[in-house]
This record gives sequence, structure tokens and C-alpha cells, in this order.
Amino acid sequence: MVEREQVRPLAQASHRLSSEDDEVTNHLRRLRRRRCIKCWGCIAAIILVFTVVVVVVLVFTVFRVKDPVIKLNGVTVDKLELINGTTTPRPGVNMSLTADVSVKNPNFSSFRYKNTTTTLFYRGTVIGEARGPPGQAKARRTMKMNVTVEIVPDSVMSNPSLLTDISSGILPMNTYSRVPGRVKILKIVKKHVVVKMNCSIALNITSRSIQEQKCKKDVNL
Repeated sequence: MVEREQVRPLAQASHRLSSEDDEVTNHLRRLRRRRCIKCWGCIAAIILVFTVVVVVVLVFTVFRVKDPVIKLNGVTVDKLELINGTTTPRPGVNMSLTADVSVKNPNFSSFRYKNTTTTLFYRGTVIGEARGPPGQAKARRTMKMNVTVEIVPDSVMSNPSLLTDISSGILPMNTYSRVPGRVKILKIVKKHVVVKMNCSIALNITSRSIQEQKCKKDVNL
């Protein structure tokens, strides 16, 4: 009887120790799981922050929309009939000018533009207008186009300053060009751009070429 009573407490103590070991093991597992979750959470947060920083840096540096540059490279007179022995245009005969215009795209994305408009002024009066076809300036490339402006000399002849300008051999003119378009970044972000340019030119009647020109551009994003 005494021996049986001594065996039972030992069995209960052994079961109690095993149960406590299981609880400690489960607790340690839960701690490891929490640590793993926190660790992966920190790694994911670091990756997310790094990605956001990289995207922001790219948007404000490499993929920042830069102003397209429109430039008037030159103007040539295609048709201009003068009265014999003078520098006076022949009345009633059309005159045409061809403007060599280039659009430089400094962006890493293509610049697609719509119909371009070029208006020619003489002493504040519109004497001709031309429209150019739509096109595309590839990334970091320059697109060139020729715009022909038809002019009726009668619209110039009626200006009271014409005789003075003819005597000097120089016709002062102004051109206004407008190029609307858009830049598409990463095929997601679309940025609409309108490039405008005003030029003051001095047309040499005898040589039929531009003697002097000054241009000023304006870009609206």
C-alpha cells in the first residue's frame, strides 16, 4: 500500500512538468512568429519607402517635364515680283514666305503636337497665316518643319509706312507661332503643353532673306 501511494505523486509531477514545457514551447513559438512578422513588416516598409523615394526623385529629375524649345531657323522668300529697277513689290502679285521652324524636345518622352499656326504681321497688320500638320518630336530629338505663308502684297501696299521701309530696303515684320501638344510620361501621366513664339524679323527686299531676327518664347504647362 505504501509503495503504490508513493508512485502516484511522481506521475502527477511528471505530467505537470510536461505541460509546463509545452506552454513554454508554445510561448517561444509565438514570440518567434511575432518577431518574424515585425521583421518582414519592417523590410516591407523599407522597400516601400525606398520605392517612393526613387519614384519621387525620377519624377522631379529624369521624368520632369521640360519646356519644348521652338526655334525659327530662318525665312526665305519663295515668290516676290518687284517692279523693274525698283524694290517695290508688283501690285496684285502674291508673295510667299517659307519659315524653317524646329521643335526641340528635351524630355525623355515623346512630344506630340497638333496643327501648328504661324501668323505674319507687318506694322501690326496681319498679312498672312499658315497652318502646319501635326507631328511628333521623339525623346531628346529635334523635329524640323517648313511652314509656307502666302501673302497678298496689296495688304502691305496700303500701309502708310511702306514707302519709308522700301526706301531703306528693309521690311520689318513679326511672326507668331503656336504649337499645342502633350508629353506622355511612362505611358501614364499626360502633360499638356502649349509652346508660343514671337519673332521680330527684318526682311531684306533685295536679297530676299532675313537680315535680322529676335525671338521670344513662352511655354504654358
